[in-house]
Amino acid sequence: MSDVVVIGGGIVGCACAYELAKAGAKVTLLEYGKTGMQATNAAAGMLAPLIESPGPGPMLEFGLRALRAYPALIDELQGQCDLDIEFRPHGILKVVFDDPGMLDLRRRFGWQREFGFPIDWLDGETCREFEPRLSPRIAAGVFSAEEGGVNNQMLAMALERAAVARGADLRIHTRVTGFATGGGRITSVRSGEESFACDTIVLAAGARSGKVAALLRAYVPVRPIRGQMIALGGMSAPIRHIVWGPGGYLVPRANGLVFAGATVEDVGFRRRTTNAGIHGLRRMAEDLVPQFRAATLHFDWAGLRPGTPDALPIIGPVPEWPNLIAATGHFRNGILLGPLTGAVIARAITAGDWSGVPPEFSPARFTPPKRR
Repeated sequence: MSDVVVIGGGIVGCACAYELAKAGAKVTLLEYGKTGMQATNAAAGMLAPLIESPGPGPMLEFGLRALRAYPALIDELQGQCDLDIEFRPHGILKVVFDDPGMLDLRRRFGWQREFGFPIDWLDGETCREFEPRLSPRIAAGVFSAEEGGVNNQMLAMALERAAVARGADLRIHTRVTGFATGGGRITSVRSGEESFACDTIVLAAGARSGKVAALLRAYVPVRPIRGQMIALGGMSAPIRHIVWGPGGYLVPRANGLVFAGATVEDVGFRRRTTNAGIHGLRRMAEDLVPQFRAATLHFDWAGLRPGTPDALPIIGPVPEWPNLIAATGHFRNGILLGPLTGAVIARAITAGDWSGVPPEFSPARFTPPKRR
């Protein structure tokens, strides 16, 4: 018997398992494949709440909270696990090519400065002084000094190891096939012939969350959004910072490769790369940094992000089942928001304190479609 069963072993599920176990809960984590090998593995590891946000609101506020909590989390995890998580809060440069792009960048820069964020406006020449190999076509940019990146694979592994060290029971290759219910609550989670009795279930199954919820006739509207990426190398990395352009981003990694991403494709559960996607990413990288024309394509990959109808995460009790807690729908921000989601979920379950979760993230905001 567990206090909590966490369904899903990506960064959100591992963070929930770690924080719950740290709070003293008896936790079982069920992952249908291997932990950290779905959307978490496919990410670029950026921590960019400000650069990516279209404007003020609950998503930006939650993202900034998540970013500010990262240094303490990294110290905590590296004190428990012998892993280099490659936390690099060295800043992100967002650039544009033309006057329309500059107008939009100016608008964003205005409200961001109004809120007191540490960002700087750079003209095209200054952008190239900052990153000398940027294209001469770059017209302007904004540098956000407090954002950065992390090795998403190492972070997920550290959270998993720390959760297990705290007593969490990790079950890989364990697909959820059903639930037992009674008295208006879920009493256990089934995987084939095996059953896991529990008091509370955390649904952190990423793009598959909607399918898992449907086994209970619950409505959690998460759909897969494919993202393709490529890794370029064969040369000294021509950039030092993350560079975000109109068509994608470039992320230099500690191993000398540069990740270029990412497509946004609503194609169902087809997790595969395409020639068009790979060629488009290569063009994007070369447009931003012409030197990449001489780079070697080391490998390519794709992942399925968990998208929601309003582009906000789904965090909180699912209306149909009070002991089913959603922790999903983080779309492009799972690496940034996953650890904070784990912390607020753990506090909510163990202490009954939901104050850390924005009400706008509640699953109750969605109305289930009428059944025919």
